[in-house]
Amino acid sequence: MNVKQINPYADLVAVCSGDQRYGGEKTFVDNVLIRVLAGELKVVQADRMHYATAGDTVLLRRNQPTTLLKYPKDRAAYQAVILKLPTDLVRAYYTQHPAEPTQPVAAGLLLFPKSLLLQSLFASLLPYLELEQHLPEKLLEVKITEVIEILRSLDSQSDGVLADFSAPGKVNLVEFMEANYQFNLPLTRFSYLTGRSLTTFKRDFQKAFQLSPQRWLTQKRLELAHYQLAEKRRKPVDLYLEVGFENLAHFSYAFKKQYGYPPTALAGSGASDRLLTG
Repeated sequence: MNVKQINPYADLVAVCSGDQRYGGEKTFVDNVLIRVLAGELKVVQADRMHYATAGDTVLLRRNQPTTLLKYPKDRAAYQAVILKLPTDLVRAYYTQHPAEPTQPVAAGLLLFPKSLLLQSLFASLLPYLELEQHLPEKLLEVKITEVIEILRSLDSQSDGVLADFSAPGKVNLVEFMEANYQFNLPLTRFSYLTGRSLTTFKRDFQKAFQLSPQRWLTQKRLELAHYQLAEKRRKPVDLYLEVGFENLAHFSYAFKKQYGYPPTALAGSGASDRLLTG
């Protein structure tokens, strides 16, 4: 069973847990800090994969398409604490404490190993789940300041994530889509992340790919799935989320419609060879 615990009086903190593999895609509007307490977290961004296990903490950059996959490990259910860092409070902090000159972090995240400072920080957040009144704004500001100070002390690159307040600018559409097609985002979100209105996005997309965005996205996701099944010997249930499908049934239907056989036909050793030769 997968559970998310959150308190409306302090909705910047949540605890997620699950005794089976689960996950989905996110594009956070604020930076997010995730502390893995048990199990394993797999973070997929463009062509990169990152893994965090018990004791690790991940700082995810806002406006970065991301797939989060959570797994039990070592007979322990997945459990993590999630802390949202409101952009207005982070901006207020850096107004008073200017960041050191730095470039935005190339990856969409930073991974922090076990740290007593982070352990203490997240232990102090758990009581927020029991609040029966709204968390005072002043206390929230103090807590966010504490978080930023800890992260900056642990990794000088933190400013490259936290202090990046730029809105997505107009980027190369082909390069962005080739890197992020596996994320099941609405077209409005793709258009925003590429710095375009929806109308301009559709027009530029048609010109670049000679296909509608939805048709191109489906084809690309299925091609990636076919490769993973045939060459990497992966199972459909283990990859459908990673290639941009919301559920296994829809993935299987689309795959069979595209290739004429179900994805399970490629499962197992030698399956691709049999299909190619048979």
